[in-house]
Amino acid sequence: MFFTAKTKLEWPFTWTKRSRQFLPFLLSIIFVLVVSSQSIGSAPRNTEILWDTYGIPHIYGNHTQDAFQAFGWAQMQSHGNLLLRLYGQARGKAAEYWGEDYLESDKWVLTMNVPQRTKTWYKQQSSAFRSYLNAFAAGINAYAKKHPDLIDDEVKVVLPVTPDDILSHLQRVLLFSFIVSPERVANMTHPKSSPGSNGWAIAPKRTASGKAMLLANPHLPWGDLFLWYEAQITAPGINAYGATLVGIPVLAIAFNDNLGWTHTVNTHDGWDTYELKLQKDGYLFDGKVRPFETASFPLKVKQKNGSLREQIFSVKSSVHGPVVSTKENKAIALRVVGQDRPGILEQWWDMASSKNLSQFQKVLQRLQLPMFTVMYADREGHIMHLFNGVVPVRKQGDFAYWQSIIPGDTSKTLWTKTHPYQDLPRVIDPPSGWLQNANDPPWTTTFPTAIKAENYPSYMAPRGPMDFRAQRSAKMLAEDKSISFEEMITYKHSTQMELADRILDDLIPAVQKQGDKLARRAIEVLIAWDRKTDANSKGAVLFNSWVDNLDLDQAFSTPWDEKSPRTTPDGLADPESAVKALADVAAKVEKTYGTLDVAWGDVFRLQYGNLDLPANGGGDDKGIFRVVNFAPASNGRFQAVHGDSYVAAVEFSQPVKAKALISYGNATQPHSLHVGDQLQLFARQKLRPVWRTRQEITAHLEERTVF
Repeated sequence: MFFTAKTKLEWPFTWTKRSRQFLPFLLSIIFVLVVSSQSIGSAPRNTEILWDTYGIPHIYGNHTQDAFQAFGWAQMQSHGNLLLRLYGQARGKAAEYWGEDYLESDKWVLTMNVPQRTKTWYKQQSSAFRSYLNAFAAGINAYAKKHPDLIDDEVKVVLPVTPDDILSHLQRVLLFSFIVSPERVANMTHPKSSPGSNGWAIAPKRTASGKAMLLANPHLPWGDLFLWYEAQITAPGINAYGATLVGIPVLAIAFNDNLGWTHTVNTHDGWDTYELKLQKDGYLFDGKVRPFETASFPLKVKQKNGSLREQIFSVKSSVHGPVVSTKENKAIALRVVGQDRPGILEQWWDMASSKNLSQFQKVLQRLQLPMFTVMYADREGHIMHLFNGVVPVRKQGDFAYWQSIIPGDTSKTLWTKTHPYQDLPRVIDPPSGWLQNANDPPWTTTFPTAIKAENYPSYMAPRGPMDFRAQRSAKMLAEDKSISFEEMITYKHSTQMELADRILDDLIPAVQKQGDKLARRAIEVLIAWDRKTDANSKGAVLFNSWVDNLDLDQAFSTPWDEKSPRTTPDGLADPESAVKALADVAAKVEKTYGTLDVAWGDVFRLQYGNLDLPANGGGDDKGIFRVVNFAPASNGRFQAVHGDSYVAAVEFSQPVKAKALISYGNATQPHSLHVGDQLQLFARQKLRPVWRTRQEITAHLEERTVF
């Protein structure tokens, strides 16, 4: 099939399988208008998107701006309704557009000063990157103009999109969802409550091929601003493949022919709450009363009859940051890192353009990215773990101290500086030959220990414990001296319950000694259980229900020990109570499901779009590497809502070998064929091949968009 660069077909032209009915007509036009022809399989003369059969856009831009514009178009084609809704929320105008349900979201965005900071950030971009943001926004608007019938009417109010929307969305996602959120401020829950991930980097000395390997495996909610989008971007100086969150114009997890990286949420403390003592119209600070700064914002709220209710929303700020709550004579102010780092997107882009470890580290040294572990591997065989983040230099206190509300009446607790790159925990090419992170502190990234906690400030990261998922992660890597690419993928899908291996052997004799008839029947089911949460695992539902009724902080006779991080905690602290709890749970399980040995997949389901499939995997608190978290559905069943979302397994051979999966598919638009189209593979614990060359892509071509 040939296309000409000079046809008068309306721009951009899209070829789909559905277009074949018009083939004779199109061929006649092309025959008449051809001046010079271009094969799909040859180097492109125009910017284009080649869409493969999984809805992955492979973008080829003659210029970098063209690639950004095409990426904006691609995201609209796959996620237009979601993208516009997210941008509307990032403006702080969602209640004006869609009603009262969005009012708290708007107040959070305005309290955090997102719209005003965005204007500063945009001016601080390099001139080149400013033009890239302009191009991404232009691509979004061009798609909306071309395909208004494919976008929900209620989100069109956000159009046209501006570069400010991109930067506001970035802030809302990274600074004010990942680093801190309204829920975490209200509950005072710090790093480990954040969405999680797995990441592996394996050196050639530990791989069957003698080539370094990388495993990217973020765990995020299956919707809203946490949704992943997979793509390939090829432009001058870059050919990167990976994924980003919807609305972000660059790849956040990626690899190229030379190197790759992934992120996990690290145990990084990037926010603090300060208690202020109110006096008169201000607050006490270093023995003096200081006035608050006050900013007022007009807020409009759409009513059910379509009218707008207007109000003024005022935000007070201290030297610490905005006031987020006030009670009696005290107030709480919030301080968040990263607000002075406008170069996040350009740093990610330059990471994806890097050719080797030296270049990659120079980009990382900018420290624009405010948090996340960086797990890295490359073609030369190097692997690296970086505890990346904007970390405040604190004058006092350990990690636990900074998890509480901090006295705000003294400058002694007010941090103003942050640590440079060289201060951050980091290891390159450890003797073990492997690195892992499962949201555990950097001290347990590999064994023998390569990053020692005593070499860093006590507030940098917590000293423990190493949770069961991280222990399972390290165990799989440590026990296999020669891991093949396919074995890495198999390990990635492991549903083995580390907690069951640790505690079940103590429960069995306790039940056999003192359990009643029901408890004894239950323990027979658990003895026969494979200790996994595969779809057909019988006993997993019973064990999971029993564990959910235990206080795991008090359950073990041997607590976690920093000297034995991978084998503790262990043993039952109170066997008698554990046996009673098993009998109680067994009665409920049997009543709800009709049997004690109900299969995991009969109770835990994968429901997305029109699909309803048996699930595998489970909660990370049970020590399952294949993380899938569930919410109650109906009739005692549960539905997957969070966990394994994007997976990429990469071997830096020549050529690079890679497989990937977007659990829920690469689109959410109602008309798309790719809503949930990868869920069958997810249920079967399979990844799909990654197609990166034009030859591979055109062999699996579904659609072509030419600009």
